[in-house]
Amino acid sequence: MTDAFTSDAPPPRELLRRAGTFAAARLIVFIAKLLTGVRAVWSGSAPVADQTLYFANHSSHGDFVLLWATLPPDLRSLTRPVAGQDYWLASKARRFIGQDVFNALMIRRDGSGDGPNPVDQMVQALQSGDSLIMFPEGTRNTGEEVMLPLKSGLFHIARACPQVRLVPVWIENLKRVLPKGQLIPVPLACSVRYGAPIALAEGEDKAAFLARAQQAMLDLRPEHDKEEASAS
Repeated sequence: MTDAFTSDAPPPRELLRRAGTFAAARLIVFIAKLLTGVRAVWSGSAPVADQTLYFANHSSHGDFVLLWATLPPDLRSLTRPVAGQDYWLASKARRFIGQDVFNALMIRRDGSGDGPNPVDQMVQALQSGDSLIMFPEGTRNTGEEVMLPLKSGLFHIARACPQVRLVPVWIENLKRVLPKGQLIPVPLACSVRYGAPIALAEGEDKAAFLARAQQAMLDLRPEHDKEEASAS
């Protein structure tokens, strides 16, 4: 005889964890939009539920937060940021945000060779059906260059996962909102600009593909940003 109190409902502790995760996600999106007034600009692509790899420029720890926050809620739940485990597992608070709220794909960035290969991790996540946010420069660009050279990972992923849409993204102004070494953000309008998907062409080599991918990101920069760069 089935116990009258037996239930398939999650235990109270799990319900509390889910509620906390949901509330934290809503709060992060609210704060990101409050501090930056961030808006999504879709040009050449649309926010659809097809499996996607969003690849963007990288200048701040807040980059993937801003990109994630500008995705529609239904896509947010399907999309995992690729994040450095050295940063996001450094404290209980960061671990909760990185693992529970963002469901981030944690990778090692110390170059020690220990543990799984980051590109293999991303390929496995994509082959399992996830969408991802990644930064092909490989590290934050804290200098004066517009972009750092792209690492080869994006090329290997495009070759291993031809079914995945590759959407270039340009994140504007976040380096100025959260400069390196600063704890308090500077309120400033930001935008996240999504471009037309690209694909690895038959016979295209690594150098040509990476140059085209980088140019796809650079083409999304607003005109005033390009003018400032050319004047400096």
